[in-house]
Parts: sequence; C-alpha cells; structure tokens
Amino acid sequence: MYVEIDSKSLMVFTPPTEIFAELRFFVYNKKENKYFTIQDVEVKRFNALRTVWGLVQVLPYDTFNNPENGYVFEGGQCEFGVDVIVAPSLTNWEIHSFNEKFSGPKFSWALKNFSELNVNNLTSDIFSMGGRKWVLRLYPKGDTIADGKWLSIYLEMAASDTLKEDEKIFVQANLRVLDPLGSNHIQLQMNVWFEVQNASWGWNKFMSLAELRKTYLDNKEHALNVEMEFKVVSATNYSPII
Repeated sequence: MYVEIDSKSLMVFTPPTEIFAELRFFVYNKKENKYFTIQDVEVKRFNALRTVWGLVQVLPYDTFNNPENGYVFEGGQCEFGVDVIVAPSLTNWEIHSFNEKFSGPKFSWALKNFSELNVNNLTSDIFSMGGRKWVLRLYPKGDTIADGKWLSIYLEMAASDTLKEDEKIFVQANLRVLDPLGSNHIQLQMNVWFEVQNASWGWNKFMSLAELRKTYLDNKEHALNVEMEFKVVSATNYSPII
C-alpha cells in the first residue's frame, strides 16, 4: 500500500516545499467489524524527488484474499484507508557548530586581599571567547543559598551581549581556584546550554570558605586566583529551508 502526494501542492511556495508526514494504513475486516492497522515507524519526507511512500508488505496475499478471513466480502468488495498526519512546516534549520580551538582558551582573575572584601558580589572584566562576551561573577561570602560558608562563582553572558529568544549556546569549560603552590587546584567542569532564560550558570557551593582561607590565598597579597579554561563554545546559525 502506498500514498502519493499531489505534486501541485508542493509548488505552493517558491522554491518548492517539503512535507513531512506519518503514514498509517488500514484494511477493513467486515467479519470482525474492525480495521487491520499498520503504521510506518518513520516520518516520511515528501518532495519533488520523492512523491510516493508506503509499505511493501501489509498483509499476506493468501490471508487477505480468503473470504473466510473477512477482508474480501459481498462478492469481491474490500475497503482500504490511510491516515496522513502532517508535521508542521519547517521555516528554518537551527545549525550548531562547535568551536574547540581557541588561541587563548583561559581567562584568569586575581582578587587581592580576598579576606578583607566586604561586598556581596564582584564581577570580572568582560572577556571574549567563542565569539561571545562573558564575565565571571563571584560571591566572596557565598550567595543567599550558600549560608556564608561557601564560595559561589558563576559564568554569565555579558550585559552587552544578548541572545535571541530561541538561541542557545553550549559551553564546556573547567573552572578552577588555583593553589598558590601549584599542585592541588580545585576544579569543576561545566557542561551547559546558555539561553535567554538561563544566561548565568555556576556553583553556589564551589568550595568551602574555611578551606579557601586555609590553603588557597597566596602569602604575598592574600589573593584568590580564579581561572576559566574553555573547551567548547557553540555558535548557532539559522538558515531558511530551501
């Protein structure tokens, strides 16, 4: 059993469009007063090059042709049907490309006299990575969820760089608090999609402040050194269907 699209309906738009549809075929069984139903498992793509889709095998011919089975009735009548469930037309493709090669994949941020900081949060300088602008936001005494016992750090899209309503950017990166002795960095990995509703991502409990003050401030300037190393930043392009 096959179904064919009228090729004229593909010419409604210029250039000719494509139709994506699910196909469900029916063969009526009068003896049981119900339909034998078989559905193709894949959505079919109808276009100017392929106007016909269907199934090579629906029912064994001997089964279908035997009147005792109910598919042929009243002197040779039979009844067939098809449901064509059309998916909404695509208006564009969303294409993600992943940039994995950066000339300078690391951003470093030093916060001097960290223990004396008396602010709710600090924002780093704006830096560029993967064609987008970013900042790090750090809460020296933790954000509202961290109960003053944890360091909170977030990667955010810079205010000067906005995302489209349906745009998403994937980021894979390692965020580190550096050990002044250079041997025991605290590192967590980020694998996240940034979008309009989620333009900030990080950890409210990155590490305990007690451990930080004990081990991770350098002796010279009591500075906390933070490093962000990017592995992947995706770019999204939108191309019209042709």
